[in-house]
Amino acid sequence: MKRIVSILLCVLLAASFAGCAKKAAVKNTVEGNMRTYCEMTDGTWTCEGRAYKYRLEISGRMPNAAVDTTFVYLSNIKEISFEQAYKAAGVSSSTDDYFSPEEAVLVEMN
Repeated sequence: MKRIVSILLCVLLAASFAGCAKKAAVKNTVEGNMRTYCEMTDGTWTCEGRAYKYRLEISGRMPNAAVDTTFVYLSNIKEISFEQAYKAAGVSSSTDDYFSPEEAVLVEMN
């Protein structure tokens, strides 16, 4: 009986602490030309149910292009090179060049 009461108390205590965690609220919703994404009040970004630490604007000129291109990625990777960005945007035929959804997601391309 004591064991059951102890387990119930532990469960109730754990549940009360879990309820104390603050969840970030949506600060701004952005209609990207690839995907809609949200800036959160805690400084993170979300897209399609995943959270990302960074919003990266990566600009440069693709090979044989006449003008520069800018890619906007939400990412858990701190830095993405322009070459990585354009290959992962669909240029590469190698799946090794693409990001997993946990790593990064392309939300805008101009």
